[in-house]
Amino acid sequence: MKRLILTISVLWAISVCPVLAQDSIPTDNGISWGGYLQANECLRLKGRNNYSWQEYRWVLKAEVKPTTKSHFYGELWVRTWGGSNVMNTTDLTDKDKVSPGNIELKEAYVDFYGFLFEKLDLRIGKQRIAWGTADKLNQTDNLNPKDLEEIWDFGRHLGSEGLKASYYLGDYTLTAVYIPLFTPAVLPRGDWASVLSPSMELPAGMILKSRTDIVSLPRNNPEESSTAGLQMSKNLLGYDLSLSYIYGRDDLPIASEISLVPAGASGEVDITSELMYPRRRIVGADLAGTVANVGIWAEAAVVFPDRATMVTDLSAFGLGIQEMTVLDDEPYAKYVVGGDYTFKNGIYVNGQYLHGFIHERGKENLEDYFMFRMERKFLEEKLKIAPIGGGVEIKNTNDIKNNYAVIYTPEISYKPVDNAEITLGLRIFEGKNTTTFGRVKDNNEACLKVEYSF
Repeated sequence: MKRLILTISVLWAISVCPVLAQDSIPTDNGISWGGYLQANECLRLKGRNNYSWQEYRWVLKAEVKPTTKSHFYGELWVRTWGGSNVMNTTDLTDKDKVSPGNIELKEAYVDFYGFLFEKLDLRIGKQRIAWGTADKLNQTDNLNPKDLEEIWDFGRHLGSEGLKASYYLGDYTLTAVYIPLFTPAVLPRGDWASVLSPSMELPAGMILKSRTDIVSLPRNNPEESSTAGLQMSKNLLGYDLSLSYIYGRDDLPIASEISLVPAGASGEVDITSELMYPRRRIVGADLAGTVANVGIWAEAAVVFPDRATMVTDLSAFGLGIQEMTVLDDEPYAKYVVGGDYTFKNGIYVNGQYLHGFIHERGKENLEDYFMFRMERKFLEEKLKIAPIGGGVEIKNTNDIKNNYAVIYTPEISYKPVDNAEITLGLRIFEGKNTTTFGRVKDNNEACLKVEYSF
């Protein structure tokens, strides 16, 4: 029923949009439709060759500009994924378990141009507010919660219900954002969750039997749940520059309490942990431009976190209650620099250096990453081959041989017609278990993606 109501609401909003602001100058009242259909499947190359990812996605986009003073945009995802999640005969009556899927409203907002003042624009609704200039891996893009469901779709975020006001002052643009409700990040599905969540080390002699997590969201009020942002941007000498400030919360959880109790057999324990989302303030800066036909970009974000502690309850073993700091309030900086270039022979190269990945926080926990890609198009750009792609992770520059990981992601794609593309790619991992991507070195996979746009 909720899905039906959501779909009807979106279609209703699209249908009534042309009557907005009737006192404004009318333009083209037609609805502009677009979108794409995507099938994406990944197969593990080791073990039993299980499917690691299956998704069929239909995306519908609608845009209306009924007057010179208003604009509407909506984006709806209809998806199915994975195999059946059936555990018993009762589950066979639940279509969500027999054939998992959902309908997701990604964006739905209205723009008002010249709102109250000629140079003031206002956007209201669910919107994606993307800050930053880097290629997908942005350090200053922190307003919308991250959508890590498909961990390799870098740069993907959820939309947020809120207000965005843009004021144009000469060559400067001042943007203010207010998001009243906190939404946590979506974590990766299945065993990809281990990419961002390292295994827990238990005291000697203890064996994990079960683990239960309790998520503690901030209170649903403006003081605890809201996020606010301010950005000043300008183009100077051909470079896009901006400064920003965000007051909000980390959208990835952190453990605040852990309790261990005996679980029957000798050495077995049950663990209950409580997770919370600490406050943080972020000062950001970014730039983008060209130098001698080389595209360049850079971002830096200085994070001022609230101190977070974790209480470990071992009283069931006679060891009492212990408390430790898991995130101190010392500021830390995350940054990225990169560039791209197309040679005369058509070869395109792209490279980025990151200090601090999307899940890392705390001055002592930031690692170094080098991401790269080389590709070339053939057959009037119908065929694209990317023989080199991936990245290198270095956890400790003083001991690289024991603290590294390598990701290799070659791809080949072909366009049978102008609006369709078929892509075949590999993801190969190698490295040490001390690193983020080294922990998933057994998850090598091949992926096939077919996309048709309309």
